[in-house]
Amino acid sequence: MSRLVAAFIACALLLPCAHAREPQGVLADIKSTGVIRLGYLGASPPFSFDQGGNKPAGYSVELCRRVAEAIRTQLGLAALRTELVKLDLANRLAAVRDGKVHIECGTTTWTLSRQESVDFSLMTFVDGGTVLVRNDSETLRIADLKGKRIAVVPGTTTEGALAAALKRRGLQADVVSAGSHAEGLALLEAGKIDGYASDRLVLLGLGLGSKGANSFRLLDEDFSVEPYALTLPRGEPDLRLAVNRGLARLYRSADIETIFSEWLGELGRPSMLLAALYYLQGIPE
Repeated sequence: MSRLVAAFIACALLLPCAHAREPQGVLADIKSTGVIRLGYLGASPPFSFDQGGNKPAGYSVELCRRVAEAIRTQLGLAALRTELVKLDLANRLAAVRDGKVHIECGTTTWTLSRQESVDFSLMTFVDGGTVLVRNDSETLRIADLKGKRIAVVPGTTTEGALAAALKRRGLQADVVSAGSHAEGLALLEAGKIDGYASDRLVLLGLGLGSKGANSFRLLDEDFSVEPYALTLPRGEPDLRLAVNRGLARLYRSADIETIFSEWLGELGRPSMLLAALYYLQGIPE
């Protein structure tokens, strides 16, 4: 037997090799308790929402379920109980930062300022900010927002991106606060605002899911780029690695196409940008 073969067998059977070393931090807690807590948004279809009877569903939720199963396998556990915790746009980051959940599975945009308090996985999607308007509106592009009343959820990346887009174009608009996506849609339905700003696919999901789906449309222009990622606690490299291993394996396989088709398939095939995101992040083991 050659020395190389002997070393390989020793690593595989006897030694705590890097891939099999004991986890640290939050990942160690997950292993010891046999529980992983996933946060989700109740009203951000098609990414994260309640699908009747408080049953979490959506593209981001499914990614997190797959990641949880990958973590179970990596930890060598026979079972890993998944607890899904309902969050909202206002408390999602604090829930991760304060340990209420281990991973947040919604529509959170990865930004450098947010990374001062939380961490992020590999990117899971890329979207753009735009505005939902009523069909009878003459508003078609960002320039048409001049003098209009636009609602946005405060504290979101959309709020800052919208303000920057208006300033860049020298447009004056009345930007008001909405407490949630549901409230923004209700204000638009009631004619109290001219448009509701958020991420394009979130707005599309809201519009399609509303009773008056044919009453709304989206602007033909985006005002921002929104790279989504799963939100993780800072200072937890073992958890981040375990999550990224799960995502990278999904991206290397046909499973990501199945997940996309299930939740986003009615929108067509993944864009060239999203397909590139999957391809480039299929990081080899």
